[in-house]
Parts: sequence; structure tokens; C-alpha cells
Amino acid sequence: MKTFVIIGGSKGIGFALLNKLLNHSKVINVSRTAPNTSHENLTHISCDVIQDELPEINNLDGLIYCPGSINLKPISRLSLNDFKNDFEINVLGAVKAIQAYLPLLKTGTNPSILLFSTVANKLGMPFHASIATAKSGIEGLVRSLGAELAPTIRVNAIAPTVTNTELASKLLRNEKMIENITERHPLKKYLDPTEVAEMGEFLLSTKAASISGQIFQMDCGIVSFKL
Repeated sequence: MKTFVIIGGSKGIGFALLNKLLNHSKVINVSRTAPNTSHENLTHISCDVIQDELPEINNLDGLIYCPGSINLKPISRLSLNDFKNDFEINVLGAVKAIQAYLPLLKTGTNPSILLFSTVANKLGMPFHASIATAKSGIEGLVRSLGAELAPTIRVNAIAPTVTNTELASKLLRNEKMIENITERHPLKKYLDPTEVAEMGEFLLSTKAASISGQIFQMDCGIVSFKL
């Protein structure tokens, strides 16, 4: 049975992916709060990935880094600390986790790393300067590490559009906003965390053994199509 570490698997996409992986793998969730579930294959370790030392584990086949931010402001209202905080949460936390667990991953079975970007990197969107800058760092990290760690460890990322999570709740806080978000997407929908989790589960599996260094747009058509 394979072992995965999920950083930030207690909510949102991370929680959806945790539940998928528990069906066939051992999962170690590392986050500040415990996920609202129990399973014989689940171990939770309370930890703030930015502030604390990451826990030692014995073996590892896959690493998933889920923490992110949606800090949407005009550039005139974004402080340097906004940029620093978004970069620390999205990029430096991922780097810290990768460096901590890389030796174990190198000895794993078909080991892989999964990170998360955003469609805002491909589609210029107002008020996204800080988060798009941070997630651009994630995309650079995926491609650089994909090359550096080949052929041993695969590295990929998913770039979702608006997803129905607690993190995105401000974007979906009333019926009018939900309607506007839905209509903006050519497929007339936005994402459910389970959809993103299914893509993540695939990328971590042996079915994706030939895929590395890729950013997968889950965009409901908003980047790909102009209708």
C-alpha cells in the first residue's frame, strides 16, 4: 500500500483528495486542523507548515501541497507584505515540504509531487497581481523540478478555476455572484473539489507514469475558449 503526505488536507480540494486516496492508500495529513473524517488508513499530524518543523515520517510515495490563498485587491492596495505572505504560503511552504521529504520520495514507489496553480496565470485577471505572481512561482517550480528529478520523481500541478471551497466562499457568497461566475465560463459551470481531486488522484497514480512537468488547466473553458 502506497503512502501519501498531504499538506493541508483538512479542507477544500485537499480534503476531497484525501478522501479519494484513503480508498487505496495510507495518508498522512499535515495541517493546523484535523480533517473531519476518520479512517484506518489516515494519520493526522497537527503542524503549521510555515512556522513549524515538518514531522518525520518513515516512508513516502507521494507529496501533495495544498495550502493557498485568494488575496484579491487592486495593486494600489496590495502591500509588500501581501506579496511576501502569498509567496510564503503558496511557494516557500511547498519548497520547504519538498526539501524535507525529497530523500524519502527518492526511495518511494513511482513517487510524485502534486502542486496547485491557478487559471489566473494564463488569463489576465484584475486584482490577482499577488496570487498570480505567487502561483507563477509554482509553475516554474514544477517545470524546473520535473526536469531535475527525472526520471525518479514526477512533478505536476493542477491549475483550477473557481472551485466551491471555503477559500473561494467570498466569490460565491450569493446567487448573483454564482450566476455571474457560471456565465463567465463557457461550460456554464465552476468546479467542485471532487472533480479536482479526481484529476489529482490520476496524476499521482501509475496511470500517469509518463506525465511530468505539466500544468493541467481545469478551467471550464474560461482560458481555452472565446465564445
